[in-house]
Amino acid sequence: FSAFPEGVEGIVQAYSACLPHIRFYGPTNFSPIINHVARFAAQATQQETASQYFILLIITDGVISDMDETRHAVVQASKLPMSIIIVGVGNADF
Repeated sequence: FSAFPEGVEGIVQAYSACLPHIRFYGPTNFSPIINHVARFAAQATQQETASQYFILLIITDGVISDMDETRHAVVQASKLPMSIIIVGVGNADF
């Protein structure tokens, strides 16, 4: 992703570049990716200076399949230097 500019423009460009190469399907499990990014954020807290903050943007076309696990992952991540943004696209009942 280093080829993309920083900020919202970089997010949009990265999304546009990835979209033709992905296939949407279920189940829609969020807890694995939340826990994965949370591990990076937890490692960042071990540094002497607080210099990293993580923003996880999840763009989904499906309803969360692992709601209990996702809820637990979000609660655990709330103690870390990270934010989670979930955007639903399509006609699902978000």
